[in-house]
Amino acid sequence: MQQILVVQSSARQNGSLSREYTANLVAKLQAQHPEAKVVTRDIGANPVPHLDETLLNGWMKPADQQTDADRAADARSNELVDELLASDIVVIGSPMYNFGITSTLKAWFDHVLRAGRTFKYTETGPVGLTPDRKVYIVASRGGRHQGSPLDHQQPYITTAFGFIGIQDLTFIHVEGQAMGEEEAGKGRAEADKALSELAA
Repeated sequence: MQQILVVQSSARQNGSLSREYTANLVAKLQAQHPEAKVVTRDIGANPVPHLDETLLNGWMKPADQQTDADRAADARSNELVDELLASDIVVIGSPMYNFGITSTLKAWFDHVLRAGRTFKYTETGPVGLTPDRKVYIVASRGGRHQGSPLDHQQPYITTAFGFIGIQDLTFIHVEGQAMGEEEAGKGRAEADKALSELAA
């Protein structure tokens, strides 16, 4: 075990359950793997830019035709990819916004889903280049959406990581947080139980 990458995507710095439960999970992982380096990428506090022409130019233009801005965008993407490739475990803090992931997390995926680096195209279709990693996702929700047609968070994350070869995903759901005190408490208790079982 060499590195644990933590990606926080909540727009909230205070009162964020995805941040709270992600921190609890990382503490348990550190206890299990004390030798591992923890790298935190807080895209909620410091978002990476959304996909734009400059970033596409950094990927696709010949080097001698790139502008300084193109090269800077490419370097930023490479830094994020390098963090992912160097990590044995990835922990994602992912609140549900409007039935999906945050726009900041989508931007992170847009930077790390890179042809030639995390996947490649073949005659039979794309092949992931980043297997053999474990990913944990703390998914906080105001409602109870697990398994419902309204849940576009878990399916997207599963598909995106699967596309680059990562199949070993574990979701810790913190649901019902906008459904009143009783339901919110039940959702936190379920998440606490899930974390306890992971540490067992």
